[in-house]
Amino acid sequence: MRHLLRLSDLLLRDLRELFALAEAYRAGEGPRYDGCAALFFPPTSLRTRMAFELGATRMGLQPVTFPPETLHKPEAPADVAGYLAQWADVLVARHKDIGVLEGLAAAGALPVVNAMTDVNHPCEVLSDLFALSATADPLGLRYLFVGADGNIARGWSEAAAAFGLDLAQCCPRDLAVPGVRWEGDLADAVSRADVIVTDAPGPHAEALAPYRVTVAVLRLAPPGARFAPCPPFVRGREVSADAIAHPAFVGYEFKAALLPVQQAVMALLLGSV
Repeated sequence: MRHLLRLSDLLLRDLRELFALAEAYRAGEGPRYDGCAALFFPPTSLRTRMAFELGATRMGLQPVTFPPETLHKPEAPADVAGYLAQWADVLVARHKDIGVLEGLAAAGALPVVNAMTDVNHPCEVLSDLFALSATADPLGLRYLFVGADGNIARGWSEAAAAFGLDLAQCCPRDLAVPGVRWEGDLADAVSRADVIVTDAPGPHAEALAPYRVTVAVLRLAPPGARFAPCPPFVRGREVSADAIAHPAFVGYEFKAALLPVQQAVMALLLGSV
């Protein structure tokens, strides 16, 4: 039985298989199941939850959604997983603490999918890579993450290590992810990036203000570069309003990849049971 807690759980051949499954689901031809998906999402979750609930339904899995606080009890995560496995075939959880997901997975009762934690967001990164694959080989692109160490930055760091991506991070040096190539000059870094990613600054808004991605910054990028700020973004914070209006911004349609990719993730794990 397999789980997706970190992108380091995947090999390059897994990525290819996942993309093939995602292509099939996008064409309406992916595998179907007769079962149930137990989902744990907070009320604030929007895109990831929508795609998991809709995706599960379309592939034949009835979604049953709980708030993540349901897991905040003295009952051992292994027992929670053991009981849920009597009715559910896969468990998807968005929870701040990845240790809770690790506890659920350790039971070996049913596959567990990480739908975001405080340390990573594997489905978000996988969906971006799949969206990019429609027009280019995502393994051959140069990625620039503009922002501080956090779950999105760590997710891209995991992808770089797992799949050999060319990844750099631009931010104040003390906010960089350990082990990721650091770039201090935003203009210079952007000039060598095919894909530019941002994230909310969290408590570092003041320190990251000089690293805001604007249309002036995007004009320095190579022709055909794509700008993919991680939602929810705020105009005037990590990005400017004119940057969102720039042709490099890949737009809302880019996130359509969440649906087939998250279906593919569930199918990939269900195939390991």
